[in-house]
Amino acid sequence: MRTKPTDAKAVGRRDFLRKMGAGAVGGTAAAAIAPFSGGEALAAESADEAKKPRYKADSADVKAYYRVNRYPTR
Repeated sequence: MRTKPTDAKAVGRRDFLRKMGAGAVGGTAAAAIAPFSGGEALAAESADEAKKPRYKADSADVKAYYRVNRYPTR
């Protein structure tokens, strides 16, 4: 049976891995937020443009999709 180390500064393997994992998550979060901490972001499009419909049933892409993925009839 294993016993705990008597040294107060000794860190067990699991405690070490927990601390390393928490440090990695904290460092990654800080690195991910840093580029966005600049000034105010500008919207790429207005609110009206964001709400407009984009699907066009008669576009060439949609027609090609349905032509290629047509199921055989019985």
